[in-house]
Amino acid sequence: MSDELKTRLLVVDDEQSIRRLCMTIGNSLGFACVESESAEAALGRLDADIPDLVLTDLKLPTQSGVELLRQIKSLLPRTEVAIMTGHGSIESAVDAMKLGAYDYIEKPFRVEKMRLLLQRMAEKVRLVTENAFLRERVSTEENLDGIIGTSANIQDVLRMISRLKDTRTPVLISGESGTGKELVARAIHFRGTMAQTPFVAVDCGSLVPTLMESELFGYEKGAFTGAIKTKAGLFQAANGGTIFLDEIGELPQEMQAKLLRVLQEKEVRPVGSNDHVTVDVRVIAATNRDLEAAYRDGTFRKDLYFRLNVVTVHLPALRERRSDIPMLVHHFLDRYAPGANIQVTSAAMKSLLHYDWPGNVRELENCVARAVTLGDHQTIDVNDLPPAIRTEQPSAAPLSPQDSASLSTTALAEMERMTILRVFEQANGDKALAGKMLGISRATLYRKLKRYNIPAKATSSAATPEQQRAASH
Repeated sequence: MSDELKTRLLVVDDEQSIRRLCMTIGNSLGFACVESESAEAALGRLDADIPDLVLTDLKLPTQSGVELLRQIKSLLPRTEVAIMTGHGSIESAVDAMKLGAYDYIEKPFRVEKMRLLLQRMAEKVRLVTENAFLRERVSTEENLDGIIGTSANIQDVLRMISRLKDTRTPVLISGESGTGKELVARAIHFRGTMAQTPFVAVDCGSLVPTLMESELFGYEKGAFTGAIKTKAGLFQAANGGTIFLDEIGELPQEMQAKLLRVLQEKEVRPVGSNDHVTVDVRVIAATNRDLEAAYRDGTFRKDLYFRLNVVTVHLPALRERRSDIPMLVHHFLDRYAPGANIQVTSAAMKSLLHYDWPGNVRELENCVARAVTLGDHQTIDVNDLPPAIRTEQPSAAPLSPQDSASLSTTALAEMERMTILRVFEQANGDKALAGKMLGISRATLYRKLKRYNIPAKATSSAATPEQQRAASH
C-alpha cells in the first residue's frame, strides 16, 4: 500500500522515548507515523500532513493536550485523538473525552493495550471514511459523474478524493490522457468545503507561449499592443478557490520559474505592472508525463516538482481495470440514450474487454456515443463498434489476476451479475446508492436485478446456488 493510503498517526509527547515507542507500535500496524515534541509543532504540520489519528500527552511544554485536542477537532473534525495521561490526571482525561477525545490511556502503558487502542481508533476512522465515501457517491453533482468503477485501484482513487476534499494541500494527478484527471480535480474541489469557491481549469499545453504570462497573471492597460484595458489573470480569477493546471509538464522553463514564485510568495505581478497582487489558491496539477524523470533530465524544475508533488493521485489506465468496462459502458449508454434500454451483445462486450484502449475512458465514451448514434437503438453488436476495436485481436498485454480470472473463467453475464452483487454489498442493499455507484439509472438497475434474479437486499455472500445457476443461463 502506498504511504498516501496508509492510516496516518501523529504522536505528540515531549519525551522522545515515549514518541519512539508509540511510533514503533504504529509502524507494526502498518501506519504512516510522524512525531512532534509540542502542541505548536503538531499544529504547524497539520496543513502538509493531515493525520487520521493523534496520540497526545496530556501535559505538554506550553499548551496542554486538551487545548491541542480542541484545536485539532476544530480544524479536522474527522481526526481521532487519544490522550496519554499520568495516574493523577485521569479526571482531566475524562474531561477531554467530553470535548471529543476518542479515549485515554494511562502511563506507563502496556504495548498490547496501546496496540488495541490504535486498532480501535483506526477502525472507527475507516468506517466513518467509508460511510462518507458512499454518501458522496450519491450526492455528487452531475458534472462529476464519470468516476465509475468498483475495481480496487479506482476505489483507491475515490478514497484519496475523500481524504483530500477538505484540505488545501497541493495535489499532483498523474495518468495517461483520457483517464479522467480533470474529473478527479473537480471532485476534490466540488465535494469539499471549497465547493462554493471558484474552480478555474487551465490547459497548459494549449496556452500560446507569447501570451502565457498575461493569461495566467493578467496585464495592465497598455502593457502591449492590443492591451486596451486592464485584465485580471486566471490566478486572480481562482482567488479563494482552486486552480487546476492540466498538463503542467508542457510549461516552458521560464514559466515554470514564474509559477514557482507565485506558489512560494502567494502573489502575482500582472504584465506591465510594478505592483504585486495577493492570491490565495489551492493548486491541483495534472500530467501525463513522468515529471520525476523530467526533472532528472533537466526539462522540469526540481523545486517546482517538489512544490506541486505534496500528494500524488495516480489514475490507472483503462486496460489496468478492465473489470470496470461493463459498468462504464452502461453508464455511457444511460447518458447518450436515456430510457432506451439498449442491450450489448456478449460478442460486442468481449471485443470491448479485449481492446487496449490507448485513449482510455474518453475513447470508450466516444465509442459508445458512436454506437448509439449509428446503431438501431435496440442492440449494440460487434458491427456497431469502430473498425479498430472489431479487428483487435485478444490483447497481448498481460491482464491483472483479477481481470484475467473474470475473462477466462466467468461468463460476461456472470461477471456483470457479480459486480452488481458486490456493489449491493457495499451499499447495504440500498438501490438508489447502488445505482449511483454503478453509474446506471434506477430503471436500468431494476431491469438487471430482474434479469439476474437478484433479490432487492442481496449481497454476494447471500446469493443462493439456485440464483447462481439462474444467472449463468
